[in-house]
Amino acid sequence: MQRIGIAASKMAQGNLLKYNLFVVVISCLFSMLIFLVCGFTVLAALFLISLALRVFILSDSSGNWIHVVKMSMAALGAVIGALNILAILKNIKISKNRL
Repeated sequence: MQRIGIAASKMAQGNLLKYNLFVVVISCLFSMLIFLVCGFTVLAALFLISLALRVFILSDSSGNWIHVVKMSMAALGAVIGALNILAILKNIKISKNRL
């Protein structure tokens, strides 16, 4: 989380408004990247589990997996969203003159 502030300060070059904007942009882009990578991993794992269980379960239960995928992606989104907000709150700076 500290690297977000370091990268934003190098790009902003002393401008507080640009710094805060870069913190939000970098945090959101990194969160989307993590969501895509982790989401693909979760989907691949669920797909492999469904293939393995298809041998043991004779009935057609492929429609039930969509609920598992929705809940997994919702939980992943909530965790990544909370961490994104935490990263933004940790790195955002308020001008000392306005306090």
